[in-house]
Amino acid sequence: MAIFKIENQHLVPIKEMKFDLEKDIQKTTEENLEVVFGYALVRSEFTLNNLRIDTLAYDSETQAFVIIEYKKDRNFSVIDQGYSYLALLLNNKADFILEYNARMNDGLKRDDIDWSQSRVLFISPNFTTHQKGAIDFKDLPIELWEVKAYENDTLRYNQLKAAASSESIKTVTKDKTIKTVSREVREYTLEDHFKTSWQASRELFDELREKVLDFDSNTKEKILKHCIAYEINNRNFAEIVAQKSGLKIYLDDEIQAFKKTKMSLKDCSKVGHWATGNTVFHFSQPENIDDAVFLIKQVYEKYS
Repeated sequence: MAIFKIENQHLVPIKEMKFDLEKDIQKTTEENLEVVFGYALVRSEFTLNNLRIDTLAYDSETQAFVIIEYKKDRNFSVIDQGYSYLALLLNNKADFILEYNARMNDGLKRDDIDWSQSRVLFISPNFTTHQKGAIDFKDLPIELWEVKAYENDTLRYNQLKAAASSESIKTVTKDKTIKTVSREVREYTLEDHFKTSWQASRELFDELREKVLDFDSNTKEKILKHCIAYEINNRNFAEIVAQKSGLKIYLDDEIQAFKKTKMSLKDCSKVGHWATGNTVFHFSQPENIDDAVFLIKQVYEKYS
C-alpha cells in the first residue's frame, strides 16, 4: 500500500527503503520490542539442540514464551519452521525457564508458564503468496508480520491475518510434529468463551464488540485463554469475560477515574482475577450496552 505526505495540498509518495540485512530488522525490533509488541526481551540468538532462535521473548499478559524469527530470504516454509520451533520449546521447557531466570533475574517456575499460548512470529519485509496462504487456518500459533521502512524515518509493522472462515489445521494435516504440538499449543477462539447454550450473552457480546472495534481501526482484539482483550498502542483498555448470565467487563483504570454512570462499578485491584483491569462491572441487558460503551471508551481515549 502506497504511503503519501502532503506538500502544498498535493500528495507526494514516500519512498520505501530496503533493509540491507536481516540483522537490521532484528536489531531495530529487539531494541523496541516492548513498544512494538509489548513483549520483554529474554535473549537474542538463543541456540539449543542445533536450532538457533533469533529472538526469545516473553509475553507477561499470556504468561507465555514468544519465538521471533526475521527473514529476508523468501524461500522458507512457515509451517515447517514454525512448528519445529514450537516443538523445540515444548520438548525443552526447563532450558527455556532456566534461560529466562538467568537473563531476567527471576524465579519463574514450570507451572507459571501457560504453554498453550506459546507463539512463533516471522517478521519480514515481504512474504510470498504461498507463505501468506500457509497461515490461512483459524487455530495456527504462528503469526506473519510485514515490516516496511520509509525514507522519512518511518517504520511500519503490519500483521497478516487468516480469513475468519478458515478451518482448523488439525483437520487437514497428518504431520506428526504439528499434531503433537497442537495437543498442547492452541489458538483460542470466541467459541472457547461461549457455550452453545449461552446465546443471550453471545448476542450481547457481538453487539458490544462491534461498537468497541469501531473506536479505531488500530484497535486490536486478542482472544486469550481466560478473556477477550481490546488493545490500543500495546495497552489493554478493556477485557471481557463471558458468562452465562451476561458479560463481566474489566477496565484498565482506577475506579475513581470514571465519570458517573448507571453501571455498578467495583474496585478489583486487590482481588485476584485473570484480566488486567482494576475496575469491573457486569451487565446482562441489551439496554445497558451504551452505558458499557461509555465506560470502555473512557479508558480507550486515555491510551489512544
